Order: sequence, then structure tokens, then C-alpha cells
Amino acid sequence: MKKATTSLVLTALALATSSAFAAGEPVIGLITKTETNAFFVKMKEGAEAEAKKLGAKLLTAAGKSDGDTAGQITALENMAAAGAKTILITASGDAIAPTVKKLQAKGVQVIALDSPFEGADALFATDNYKAGVLVGQYAKAAMGGKPAKIATLDLFPGHPVGAQRHNGFMKGFGLPAADAKSNELSKDAAIVCMADSFGDQAKGQTAMENCLQKNPDINVVYTINEPAAAGAFNALKKAGKEKGVTILSVDGGCQGIRDTASGIITATSQQYPLKMAALGVAAGVSYAKGGKKSSGYTDTGVTLISAKAIKGVDSKDTKTGMDLCWGEK
Repeated sequence: MKKATTSLVLTALALATSSAFAAGEPVIGLITKTETNAFFVKMKEGAEAEAKKLGAKLLTAAGKSDGDTAGQITALENMAAAGAKTILITASGDAIAPTVKKLQAKGVQVIALDSPFEGADALFATDNYKAGVLVGQYAKAAMGGKPAKIATLDLFPGHPVGAQRHNGFMKGFGLPAADAKSNELSKDAAIVCMADSFGDQAKGQTAMENCLQKNPDINVVYTINEPAAAGAFNALKKAGKEKGVTILSVDGGCQGIRDTASGIITATSQQYPLKMAALGVAAGVSYAKGGKKSSGYTDTGVTLISAKAIKGVDSKDTKTGMDLCWGEK
């Protein structure tokens, strides 16, 4: 994985130092958390398509894993040195802020995609709190008044996306929770286990196995994303407890929608990475041509997808989800 990531950065530098750049051609960088997650693969595709459409040169890089801020800092510095005047980034955390500030002082526009961070010029992202609220509302309705014993498979401590989805889920479920500005995970007696999954299927499975050891009667599982949900289902199935457990998630990738259609995931909030990337590239081209930086937050939308509609909860079916999904269809 490390080798592949290094090659991405070196490729970007090689392109920048060659004669490949046309005179006056806007140079835009895209840095994602990883290069393998389907969400970020689709984001890269969206950025490439928009860059081609608008006549911009796109440089790309990725962290070794979710949370690799050091790798992202290196990529930021390399892309600025390579001539990028706008850099789009799905930040792994606020640790990139000092580097971003340094680049901004040199005239580089830095736009956050998906994950907010301190000091970004602008943010194009899902309303992650709302995404959590939607699946929380569905879970509450699906329980039909039965007592809930909830496990949450979160991202990792302190990340705003993880906190917003977690706290939004609690709010939607009717539990007391912090608002969208908090980066702390709220707690309640109904949540019998909280574990970090890092958005990874294998780690999600291990986290769920640990939660089942702590409380074998868990009947609601909230997960940070669909790979973690798939891992949770594998753990439940291995323990013979997959039936009667409501699994909620966020993402809307094609595999996740298939898992929703088959009953592995009960409902998921679908987000739109291609739109985030396209808006980011367009903002970069606009800055290159007119000199005005983007600012503020642009909501790129979220839709609740479920295989079974529940009265009083606004959702779309899995066919709609497949029409709008990202990843391999």
C-alpha cells in the first residue's frame, strides 16, 4: 500500500516537472484518504471527468490509510511545489491545518471535500449529521417500540465526520446527543457498545465480535460506512445472530446498495462523491481564471435508501439507490 501511495505522489511530481502542462492550464490537486475505497475511487473519477471537461490538469495522491495525516501533509506540499493553485482534500484530521495555512499564504486555495477541517477555504460535502439522523429515524421506526440495545461501529476518535454521523444517528433515534458542531461521540445507556472500525470491513468485523462478547443481545448496529456494516454482518452471522438485527449505515456505494437489497444492511444514507469532486474542480478552474476563492459550505445531498419502506420515514428504494450509486455496478 505504501509503495502505491508513493508512486501516486511521484507521478504527480513527474507530470508537473514535464512539459505536459499547457500554457495557462489550471493545475488542480486531489488528495483522498485512501486510493482503494470505492467512495474515493468515484471521487477521483468525478474530478478527472470535470478536469477534462474544463481543460484543467489534475494531480492525484492518497494517504496510506484513513488517518494518515502525515502522508496527506507530504502530498499537499508536493502538489503546491508542482504548481497546483487549488488543492481538493478529504482530510484525515485537523493536523493538516498548519500546512494548509502556509500554502494559503502563498496563494493556494485549499478546498475540503467530504471531511471538514479547520482553515479550509470552502467545503463541498454531505450533511453528515443529517445522514446520521435519517438512519436513526429509520432504525427507531423499524424497532416498533421494542427496547434497543445498540452497538455503534464508529470511525476513530475526534474526526468530525465520525462524530456527526454518530451523533446524528442518536438524534434521529430519539436519544440525547451533541449537535453537529461537536467532534465528541455522545453516549447513552441504550448504546451498550462503542467501537472504532476505521471504516474498514475487517476491523468492523473484529469490533462487532468484541461488542457481541460484551453484550450478546445487541439488536441495532449503527456503522460509520458500508464496509464496516458488511464486517458487522459477518460477525453476527458467524455468531448465529444475524436475524432480527437492524444494521444502519452511510455511503450509498453500489456494493452497499446490493447489501441493502439483500438484507445485510437495513437502511443506508446515500451520499454523492462525484458531485463533491466536480464542484471542487469547477471552483479550482474559476479561481485560476478569475482569482476569487470559494468560501462556505455547499451541501451535496443525501438520500435514505432502504429495501423496505416504513410509514412516516421518507426513503427511496434500492432500485433508485442502484441508479445513483458509485462503484462497480
